[in-house]
Amino acid sequence: MTLLDVSIVSVALPSIQQGLGTNPAGVQWVVSGYALTFGLALVPAGRLGDAFGRRTLFLIALVAFVVFSAACGAAPTIELLIVARLLQGFAAGTLAPQNSGLIQSMFRGAERGRAFGFFGATVGISTAAGPIVGGLLLALFGTSSGWRWIFYVNVPIGVVAVVLAARLVPRVGTTGDRKPIDWTGALLLGGAVLALLLPLVQAESGGITRLWWLFPVGVVLGVAFVLWERFELRRRREPLLDLRLVTETSGYAPGALVGLVYFTGFSGIWIVLAQFFQTGLGYTPLQSGLSVTAFAVGSAVSAVVAGRLVERYGRRLTVIGLGLVAIGLIGTSVVLLLVPGHVAGFCIIPTLLVGGIGGGFTISPNITMTLRNVPVRMAGSAGGALQTGQRVGAAVGTALVAGVFYGVLAASGRTYPVAIAGALGVAVLTTLFALGVAIGDLRHELRGAADPETGYPQTVSHD
Repeated sequence: MTLLDVSIVSVALPSIQQGLGTNPAGVQWVVSGYALTFGLALVPAGRLGDAFGRRTLFLIALVAFVVFSAACGAAPTIELLIVARLLQGFAAGTLAPQNSGLIQSMFRGAERGRAFGFFGATVGISTAAGPIVGGLLLALFGTSSGWRWIFYVNVPIGVVAVVLAARLVPRVGTTGDRKPIDWTGALLLGGAVLALLLPLVQAESGGITRLWWLFPVGVVLGVAFVLWERFELRRRREPLLDLRLVTETSGYAPGALVGLVYFTGFSGIWIVLAQFFQTGLGYTPLQSGLSVTAFAVGSAVSAVVAGRLVERYGRRLTVIGLGLVAIGLIGTSVVLLLVPGHVAGFCIIPTLLVGGIGGGFTISPNITMTLRNVPVRMAGSAGGALQTGQRVGAAVGTALVAGVFYGVLAASGRTYPVAIAGALGVAVLTTLFALGVAIGDLRHELRGAADPETGYPQTVSHD
């Protein structure tokens, strides 16, 4: 639900604008506000889960998400809808790191890989299926009020999830040693993430031009955060984010970088594909969503398979997956350049299926390989930091890929096939960069396997 709500609302923006009688700038906050508070909550919520128990925070955040989803659906004005979306995003960001933290606590070895396989399948499906589900709900409930059901649908699903979580999720994930929370670090990191994300999530309304000065502010706050966390470690206090995750925990830094770069290209393509099909070719939201179903199907199946294979093949799966994503996106761009518009949605099924299979081989193995050596007591904050990087990458990618799409569209005299090919080309480049990082990590891993004395370390103790 939480990741689906990142992309599902995009197809409903015209419906929201019509239903509430607002302008494009106001309705854009319905998307960007959610992404903003989602990203802000991730790392502090992961640390709180580590300290006070992930089950408790999971249940609180899940209930809050359901309540704010209902508030979004019932909102009578755009202002109240934006407030409800901000709160819904904060609840989602609080919930998200508890997932990976609970998996770290509850599973070991091959079982953990399979669990992350299902988790990765959920990430891939929910991100790619948003346009499909949104288009279906709009088709069922109509354009004027169908957008409300995009939020209402979370309520019955969420109620069932709360009941099941209360019965089935065990009380794991905290040792009872509740050290003080690093609120200074939380403020510095929150300020840095806010300064970097705000211009990006407002890119379509000129945010980068108006708020460019926030980028250097974000860099300064980020440096201050790193210095403060080092100071906290020297004082032997519990930092918000233990930087030894990056410097000493094998696999974490390259895995986090792969996730950030991959989501930079992956997240932006769904918005431009929706614009291409709906605005450029005249498809309905449902037809547009169905056109990209192959990616979601391929990702769902391959992520589960990859979860079972990751203990045996490790980083090789990510390398194979990223290669398949690049091939699938290149093929999709070539097909959309060459085939007539009325059959484009059918003709890209094979290429998007290849890309989706690659996506499933990328996301879940990368999560497993990134978090496999993280101490359980830091699982929540590590998962939160990993997902924060993915959210930042998604925001950068959405602004970058959409910017290239609209720029090429204007320069080519509104030739939509050329514009979509240019936008997908950006996604291919980011995927190839992530592939290079993954290959470098694989070579490091193979050297370690060949020479245990000097190669890849296993688990580093941070106690």
